[in-house]
Amino acid sequence: MTHSAEVWLVLLVALVLANLPFVNERLFVAGPRLARKHLGWRVLELLVYGGIALAVGFGLEARVGQRQPQNWEFYVAALCLFVTFAFPGFVWRYLRRGA
Repeated sequence: MTHSAEVWLVLLVALVLANLPFVNERLFVAGPRLARKHLGWRVLELLVYGGIALAVGFGLEARVGQRQPQNWEFYVAALCLFVTFAFPGFVWRYLRRGA
């Protein structure tokens, strides 16, 4: 897999995982179905899925070569990007559907 394909793969995984909490009523996709999932559960899922997306990126980086240590600025920027990726799902759930 080329480097550009790996970058696109990480971005695609992050985009899918960021919108996953907003498209279903199950906890972490496979958990129990709730009548109406509270926003707090969605935020918790968003943080967990953000960690999974980071782990995928770190795994691909380690596969290519030595993983570079990151400072706090990297994690803040990654969180902001992940929350930006979640915007379409948030709009669909709370602004379009009115749930």
